[in-house]
Amino acid sequence: MSATLTLIAAVSADGFISTGTGVPWDLPADRAHFRAYTQNKWLLLGRRTYEEMKGWFQPGHHPLVLTRDPKFELAHGNAVSSVPEALRLARAQRELVCLGGAEVYAAAMPHAHRLVITRVHQVLGRGLAFPVISAREWEPVSRRSQGLDAEHAYEFEITTSQRIQQLDLAA
Repeated sequence: MSATLTLIAAVSADGFISTGTGVPWDLPADRAHFRAYTQNKWLLLGRRTYEEMKGWFQPGHHPLVLTRDPKFELAHGNAVSSVPEALRLARAQRELVCLGGAEVYAAAMPHAHRLVITRVHQVLGRGLAFPVISAREWEPVSRRSQGLDAEHAYEFEITTSQRIQQLDLAA
């Protein structure tokens, strides 16, 4: 038995997740979706993303921090040196959710089963890119839109996609 690997991200219309640090949007409905989706799950993220998110983790979260530093210590969770190591640690879980950053998304994409992408209708023009999503590899299975309103300065769509040819990660 192995965990399903899901990548969850908010991505600009031109493919960026950030212009350097943090999320460049304040989208309350997307934030609520993100919190609900990640509740009580094991989470894969890079060290910088982990540092930016300190104080955010809730009971039930189990962070796996992908780092090159073998001495990196967490108060709660585990440091890992690779995506396959994270998948091995999480094998008894139903799902491992990758939260980024850009390098971690790139490393995790070949192992991913599901994508949960918030496509923000804004062009950033530069920054940290999310991996290209190939229509030959990914099939959208659900889509939800959010228009402009008093709380949302940008329209966005949350799309869940499944890998068309499922991966054999038993090895």
